[in-house]
Amino acid sequence: MAVERQSRIRWVLIFWLFILSAVAFLDRVNISVAGSSIAAEYHLSNVQLGYVFSAFILGYAIFQTPGGRLADRLGARRVIALAVIWWGVFTALTASVPLAAVGTLGLFVAVRFLLGAGEAIMYPASNQFVAKWIPTTERGLANGLIFAGVGAGAGITPPVVAYIMVHHGWRSSFWISAAIGIVVGTVWFLIARDAPEHHPLVTPAELATIRSGLTFERPARGQGKGPQVPWMTILKSKEVVAMTLSYFTYGYATWIFFSWFFIYLAKVRGLNLKSSAAFTMLPFLAMAAGSPLGGLISDELTRRFGKHRGRCVFSCAVMILAAVFLALGACVHSARLASVVLAGGVGAIYLSQSCYWSISADIGGLSSGSVSGFMNMGGQIGGAVTASLTPAIAAGYGWTASFLTAAVLCSLGGLAWLLVDPERRLAQAK
Repeated sequence: MAVERQSRIRWVLIFWLFILSAVAFLDRVNISVAGSSIAAEYHLSNVQLGYVFSAFILGYAIFQTPGGRLADRLGARRVIALAVIWWGVFTALTASVPLAAVGTLGLFVAVRFLLGAGEAIMYPASNQFVAKWIPTTERGLANGLIFAGVGAGAGITPPVVAYIMVHHGWRSSFWISAAIGIVVGTVWFLIARDAPEHHPLVTPAELATIRSGLTFERPARGQGKGPQVPWMTILKSKEVVAMTLSYFTYGYATWIFFSWFFIYLAKVRGLNLKSSAAFTMLPFLAMAAGSPLGGLISDELTRRFGKHRGRCVFSCAVMILAAVFLALGACVHSARLASVVLAGGVGAIYLSQSCYWSISADIGGLSSGSVSGFMNMGGQIGGAVTASLTPAIAAGYGWTASFLTAAVLCSLGGLAWLLVDPERRLAQAK
């Protein structure tokens, strides 16, 4: 009897989420490369530029939780498509703030806040998609691939934006990014579906594979998208609180690289525009490699030893390893060697990335968008703090102190993983 061929539509859609993830970071990291030019043209200080960076992350943080709930209710397909159009518009508006306007700093802050609000939907909605489409034993790799887009998008941005800046001015990089985002968002809407049983190209064999590894009961016919976990249940969960606090430290450390690393290499380490752009790629390439590699390792450890060792102990170990790299990198005298060591630190951080999202999908079930959105809010609050606090620490105590602060927080974030029980699922609302 012939064995039915199994489709791989779930991996096609995960790949497109990787593309969307890369474009999202193309949209947000370009301002860190163009930041010096913007500051010079609009007469902004580093502290004021930090306010602009923080405005994006603040909007991004605030709308994580409602964005996740929206995805739980409406489905990932429409919500992600709407978010991409939104952030494309506000990326373009970043380059459209008039020079002669009164209160240009306030305009930049408002535009970047609203851009962050739109992009906030991306990863909670992606995790809601993963909860419905990806078996639990494949979630490490799936999330690793999605978040590899962070490193890929952020990694290609510095040299691309630097090239565009030299030949066409900094504004063109924002307009091009906006156009790319709208195109890939439209493709997502055309090829995606909210559930595998609704996709015409999913074979019965693939559907059976997906259903065999889901961590929630499918809602009965007529129940819509199923019951949602009450907010108080989410807020009282030891696992959610521990992961959120850990993700705060994660966000604090990684956002140094998104917000300040290019400026750090150029102004503190003395590299020119071309060299700064090239070495700024290293941490993001490490992210792109570390994220799927960590997912693969975590999935394999989970299959062999269970979720506690495969997700929680593994994440604890690599976060502490990251702290060691960050501390060493901050003390290295050579700018090029420091770039490599610090890149190793952020690469180690990203080895744990998929674990946060895999466990939040496992314990959240049909409300995984809400759970992961709340967790990611913690990470983005950490990013908002580092965007403004990092230059303040550097001004008072030096840049070495800024990176050592991140190293200490990474260690604490790793230890928080030991409080997580990955088998404890949130109770569904009755």
